[in-house]
Amino acid sequence: MPEPQSVFSIVIPIHNEAGFLPQALPALQAELADLGVPFDINLVENGSTDGTAQTALAEAANFPEVRITQQPVADYGTAMLAGFMEGTGTWVVNFDIDYTSASFLKQVLADGTDADVILASKRAPGSDDRRGYVRRLATFAFNTVLRILVKSSVSDTHGIKAVRRDVVQDLAPKVVSRKDLFDTELVVRAGHAGYRIVEFPIVVEEQREARSKLWKRIPRTLRGIWRIRRQLKTEGVL
Repeated sequence: MPEPQSVFSIVIPIHNEAGFLPQALPALQAELADLGVPFDINLVENGSTDGTAQTALAEAANFPEVRITQQPVADYGTAMLAGFMEGTGTWVVNFDIDYTSASFLKQVLADGTDADVILASKRAPGSDDRRGYVRRLATFAFNTVLRILVKSSVSDTHGIKAVRRDVVQDLAPKVVSRKDLFDTELVVRAGHAGYRIVEFPIVVEEQREARSKLWKRIPRTLRGIWRIRRQLKTEGVL
């Protein structure tokens, strides 16, 4: 494997974000300005219909650390997989365009030496989850189901995380989930493979109202978790 060019390769899937990118990308650059280590940002545009790709290219022209990858199908998990596999940094990091944290990256630098996967857990001791009660309850229920059905060993699989590049190269090609559960399955697989997982507390404050209806995602999510369980059992992991 070639030597990493960055400490952090930050992967951000974007879909129909033409109206949000002009404020979000400069804010992210300002947030990362004093990080103190090399980083790159891969905006993975997937199946947008509102000119997101063109807006992203125009905005990225002002920031040399930013590049654009395009995927033809609107699929968060497929975009994540593509971005993760293209990551060249020591750590491959998942941010959302409206959910970022430079303080998490600084904690990775300070305290992540012995870890393979580092999760910004909304449920770790010391976290401050400022979302509404229903969304917090959904996170609790989701991770409870994961513990029961796929023997997840962590408190929170979905959201900001940093994964060592060699772990990504080992596990990401094995992940069968797309849509919302790509990163969840990646974390579950990392636990079963014996990689060292650390959870850091984080402050969670939504920058805008959720774009997808929670109740619409529940059936798809439950089917997806059951699919992960079947796959892991077929592989002899469970």
